[in-house]
Amino acid sequence: MFVAAETEEQRERRERSRCLFDGVAELYDTHRQSYPPEIVDALCATAGIGPGADVLEIGCGTGQLTRQLAGRGFNLTAIDIGAAMIATAARHVADPMTRFHVCSFEQFAGRGRFDLIVSATAFHWIDPAIGWSKSARLLHPGGWLALLSTQELYPEPLRTRLRELWVSYSGRIVRWADQPAWVSGLRESTLFGEPVELLHARAARLLVPTVIGVERTRATFLSYSEREQAAFTADLSALLEPSLHVDLVQETLLAMAPTAA
Repeated sequence: MFVAAETEEQRERRERSRCLFDGVAELYDTHRQSYPPEIVDALCATAGIGPGADVLEIGCGTGQLTRQLAGRGFNLTAIDIGAAMIATAARHVADPMTRFHVCSFEQFAGRGRFDLIVSATAFHWIDPAIGWSKSARLLHPGGWLALLSTQELYPEPLRTRLRELWVSYSGRIVRWADQPAWVSGLRESTLFGEPVELLHARAARLLVPTVIGVERTRATFLSYSEREQAAFTADLSALLEPSLHVDLVQETLLAMAPTAA
């Protein structure tokens, strides 16, 4: 499998950006949306796992997915680079079979192999030269790698106006890709077999403070100075006025594949 090398600038930006979320763990936990139970059920069924399965979750954040994996009888190991994120996630999970560790995937030195490795909206923060090969190495033969992403599809004209707001603050074109880059990576990988892909869309009505909270936990926003963050928040609030809520579509993508035979 060919993996495009990062430039030093890209590496520094990725490593700097992925550490920003820990400073807003409570905000993230309050406003970020969970993953549809139907997708989580399909993920587990496709992987063919049940009680006693060994599962690794990469980049668990504050536990939006962890809470749905816990309680199924899995030996679940959840890791995240942020101590505050892990502490918040652990507060929500009482399952004694779930263990949390503060570390990056690159540093993870877990023993044994896993039946399933799952990462929700986090795999793109892993060093691309390590993520695919290490995942395959840590899985049992025939074990599955499952990757998820979720996004808010805002209605027009809000979608266009919000894009324009991001452009005005970032000073560059904001490209909202139809699919995460790891989708093509999984499809093209020689380390994994034929992927299974599921797309789930559900209508959602979010209160305006929740929408603002979601946008304030984007990596781009967190990279702004305090002055820029305050100005962006004020502009976003003005954009959403006088509405009390926003009707949108929450779209979740699951792509998963077994290790190659």
